[in-house]
Amino acid sequence: MSLLARLAPHLPYIRRYARALTGDQTTGDHYVRVALEALAAGERSLDADLSPRVALYRVFHAIWLSSGAQLEARREDGALTGDDAAQRLLRIAPRSRQAFLLTALEGFTPTEAAQILDCDFGEVERLIADAQAEIDAELATQVLIIEDEPVIAADIEALVKELGHDVIDIAATRGEAVDAVARATPGLVLADIQLADGSSGIDAVKDILGRMDVPVIFITAFPERLLTGERPEPTFLITKPFQPETVKAAIGQALFFHPRRSQTKAA
Repeated sequence: MSLLARLAPHLPYIRRYARALTGDQTTGDHYVRVALEALAAGERSLDADLSPRVALYRVFHAIWLSSGAQLEARREDGALTGDDAAQRLLRIAPRSRQAFLLTALEGFTPTEAAQILDCDFGEVERLIADAQAEIDAELATQVLIIEDEPVIAADIEALVKELGHDVIDIAATRGEAVDAVARATPGLVLADIQLADGSSGIDAVKDILGRMDVPVIFITAFPERLLTGERPEPTFLITKPFQPETVKAAIGQALFFHPRRSQTKAA
């Protein structure tokens, strides 16, 4: 089996992870591309003792570390004191953020995360705990849930409140979502794709983003439909059926990276 065939099923997900790690689609995709080019050129190789997915993420991290990106980000943070995202990066060490994302967002076991990060199991557990503590310390916000299935909406609402956030509304249609943001400005939007009246959560989000700057997390049973590489893609994506820790991780990362500034766009 060719290298491309072995890695193809995992590429949408490592791209998702890279974007969540860096907070930017272009930057995340750049480091994935560099890792793949290194593999193709024979500069890096997949560890035969690991599964292809774990081995791919391990190579990605080796590239990430060797590039000096983490150190460069910390040097820049000191100069960008007005940048909220940069300040949050200073408070959460990159290594802790990586361990948290690998387990909570990507679904790796702590043992697999240790293999990817080239550290021991105990260190991964400590890194995850450190990251979670920092993320939980972030300011609470108001959340709009766009979801037409009542049971799923209730589950998401409970998780959001557990994290200390307020739910301003639950919208089942595109129209309800637009009406909701006209009444109150959310600090975060959690959006399904297929809504009750046949309308699209994607269109609802476009309407909302046309009026305000707010982080969005899409929730869908078909994440590959949004991770095609053919158009601007969501940085944060949750797959149905979801695990509670996955929702918490995505919410934490979305709020972590999004600048805290006035959200309503000028008319």
